[in-house]
Amino acid sequence: MSPDLQNLPADDHVHSEWSWDAAAGAMEATCARAVEIGLPSLSFTEHADFTNWTYGIDADIPGHWARHLEQGVLLPPRLDVEGYLACLERCRDTFPGLSIRTGVELGEPHWHGAQAGSLLGSAPFDRVLASVHSSPIDGGGFGDVGSFFDARGPAGVIREYLREVIRLIDGFDPFTVLAHIDYPVRYWPDGVRPFDARDFEDEYRGAVRALAARGKVLEVNTRVPLDRVIIKWWREEGGTAISFASDAHTPDALAAGLAEAAGWGRAAGFRPSSDPTDFWVRD
Repeated sequence: MSPDLQNLPADDHVHSEWSWDAAAGAMEATCARAVEIGLPSLSFTEHADFTNWTYGIDADIPGHWARHLEQGVLLPPRLDVEGYLACLERCRDTFPGLSIRTGVELGEPHWHGAQAGSLLGSAPFDRVLASVHSSPIDGGGFGDVGSFFDARGPAGVIREYLREVIRLIDGFDPFTVLAHIDYPVRYWPDGVRPFDARDFEDEYRGAVRALAARGKVLEVNTRVPLDRVIIKWWREEGGTAISFASDAHTPDALAAGLAEAAGWGRAAGFRPSSDPTDFWVRD
């Protein structure tokens, strides 16, 4: 095993074929990869999205999303909870030494409280993530956050996103982890000033302060990855725990960046709990 893969934290945000957008996802292969690299635990937090996205005629849409498109509106299919749980139990049988947690990533649950609540009541989930991927379109409908940079400008997108994050935190309580607080940065445009979280310190502090007040967990997502100063602000604003997330949609992306992110967590004042498969807690 590579030295940088030793003592990895749990990967608490992983997708498989049971997420509608994970065309190359594979739960069993992901578990095999976890065993190969010595990952102590992983959580399959499959997408449960209830917001429909409206696309223009010339929109660049991933090919495997097209089958969910009707008259320019993307209709995410509902999570097959029964099939997902059966698959996960088979993986637990196949990999008895691996901690495999159930989970779900709820998109904009504060907009869809009844549907989100019904899904959570349908089965026990070990990890409940809440996330914002969408923003209202002027004139009606919703779009992916990444589609608003031209109309609102980078700073406008970040500020509106964080306002919506606070609305989520205040408007929907049955979740544990806030996913990818820096989601818009994935779509940061070329040819503009590079993203610097310090340009939005007040807005980020406001969001993590609201999250801490609710006793929730901040996710350190490595897809971008998360600017380490946000982890510092999280602790300063009262945050008590962090989770780590590759946000993998393919087996080979599992735990990507987690070793480095663990170092950021330690530097910000967090450490593993007594259970190596659980969240990290503040020193």
